Amino acid sequence: MAAYAVVGVMSVLVGSASAFFLWSLDAVTLIRFDNPWVIWLLPVAGLAIGLVYYRFGGAAAGGQDLLIDEIHEPGAGVPRRMAPLVLLGTLTTHLFGGSAGREGTALQMGGGIAAAVARQLRASADLTRILLMTGIAAGFGSVFGTPVAGAVFALEVLVFRRVRTGELLVCLFAAVVADLTCHAWGAKHILYEIVTPAHEVTGARLWLSVVLAAAAFGLCARLFVAGSHLSLRVFSKTVRRPWMRPFFGGIAILILVAVAGTRDYLGLGVLGATPEAWTLPRFFTDPGAPASAWLWKLVFTVVTIGAGFKGGEVTPLFFIGAALGNLLAWVLGAPVDLFAAIGFVAVFAAATKTPVASTLLGIELFGGTHALAIAIACLVACQTSGAGGIYRAMRREPPAGD
Repeated sequence: MAAYAVVGVMSVLVGSASAFFLWSLDAVTLIRFDNPWVIWLLPVAGLAIGLVYYRFGGAAAGGQDLLIDEIHEPGAGVPRRMAPLVLLGTLTTHLFGGSAGREGTALQMGGGIAAAVARQLRASADLTRILLMTGIAAGFGSVFGTPVAGAVFALEVLVFRRVRTGELLVCLFAAVVADLTCHAWGAKHILYEIVTPAHEVTGARLWLSVVLAAAAFGLCARLFVAGSHLSLRVFSKTVRRPWMRPFFGGIAILILVAVAGTRDYLGLGVLGATPEAWTLPRFFTDPGAPASAWLWKLVFTVVTIGAGFKGGEVTPLFFIGAALGNLLAWVLGAPVDLFAAIGFVAVFAAATKTPVASTLLGIELFGGTHALAIAIACLVACQTSGAGGIYRAMRREPPAGD
């Protein structure tokens, strides 16, 4: 019970940090919309992020992979500066238009706060491991408003195949407490809805369309992962000074904006500067999205992250999946909202190799009416996405002797 008390306190802190982060993210996005000229400062903002991390980042630059490694094989520990640095870096990225997400920030803030609590209490190695796991669950669950998916996501990323009941329970407790805290502060989450009734999702043709689309979502995720790794290698080889990489990445993003002829692929993609902008929620309601929307967002995101801007990949993956789902619904003659929803979760599932958490995420976000279609899409997408994922430190097998 003492462990639950410590986890509870930590989760309140993580939930409060998530609420502040969500509010701040909306605020900087609206500032960018009101002052569209700020995107021309993206290279300068990138240089500032690069210099700060080069001078002060240290091990914190390892991000989520550092957290995963510390849980499996404790080393020097998670630096205190991880949470504030990633928060500052992410808000700067979004203020000036980088195409990034928020899950990376949520996980690193959760893990950073958990590590700080463990250090303050001089916790044992076992308690530190529990705190780091639950910090990840609390961060994911509270920032997306999906505590069940947050708990399972933390364990699916960390141990992949073997999940202990006790670990799942304490992660769920942490995610629920953090989510409740986040809501208590008044933080809001975007609501998505599938309006197509279940009785219309019948027939062999439609279910075959779901499977075909899911395979395409998996290939899309494979392209995203390969593009992310390629972008990182290109920036690493061509720009020798790490702190200069976001500067050149910012220039590349501005070139992409000019070529694409739109700013719809900057930032999270959840809010739009104008009613005509293609945003994540709009893919659920309006057929006829640009056929290349998913590919543009993919390119914008892999350049942003590969160059060293901060944030995460998950919300862009949601955008990419929903945009591709919107397109495939038109190609296959299927319901737009349903295919946007299954694309939303299936591309995420395939890129992170978390089919169970992604299925639960879909059920928490969209309801259980179409749970079977969501589950099939996540599993098929994972099968067609290849072996690699966006988390390099993710363990494919449980530790020997576990």
